[in-house]
Amino acid sequence: MELEEAIKKRKSVRNFSVKKPSWRDIIQAIDYARFAPMAGNIYSVKFIFVSDREKIDKIAEACQQEFVGKVHYLVVVVSDRENVKKNYDFYDKQFGAQQSGAAIQNFLLGITEKGLSTCWVGFFVEDQIKRTLSIPEKMCVEAVFPIGIEHQFMKGRSKTKIDLDSILFFNKYGKKNLDSDDTKPSFDNS
Repeated sequence: MELEEAIKKRKSVRNFSVKKPSWRDIIQAIDYARFAPMAGNIYSVKFIFVSDREKIDKIAEACQQEFVGKVHYLVVVVSDRENVKKNYDFYDKQFGAQQSGAAIQNFLLGITEKGLSTCWVGFFVEDQIKRTLSIPEKMCVEAVFPIGIEHQFMKGRSKTKIDLDSILFFNKYGKKNLDSDDTKPSFDNS
């Protein structure tokens, strides 16, 4: 699958087939996360692959969303913001979130490329997930991803994405067009 196709096909799925996906495909998608940009090359993001049924049920309970437990595998993403803080002081939350988002996007595109589906779950009781997976206190749980194969009756249905002109401005917030003067290089040194 080409990158453009994966980007356009990626969507949130909450209805999964009972068919078990290949765990190898999920590991390959996690591998793509290694190539995400990280501030100072400090890799703070970790992925926990969960296949234990009891743990999946406890994580679904922590997310308070039933569909989270309707899969064979979950991936929980955590980050070590303390490690980022050592080098970037008070930017730890900002840089930690940015790094996690970049790694997660690579992971999501990998999941899509492999023909698998997931939904980014950001609502959960963090302490409950930490206890379930023995995650150290200093780590931050960033997201939970139930991984599966999209249920057949849901395939093909997707929401319309926002138009480019609704999110793109030129040279200042709110400016909707690029003037011909905007494309000429400026050599004015004043």
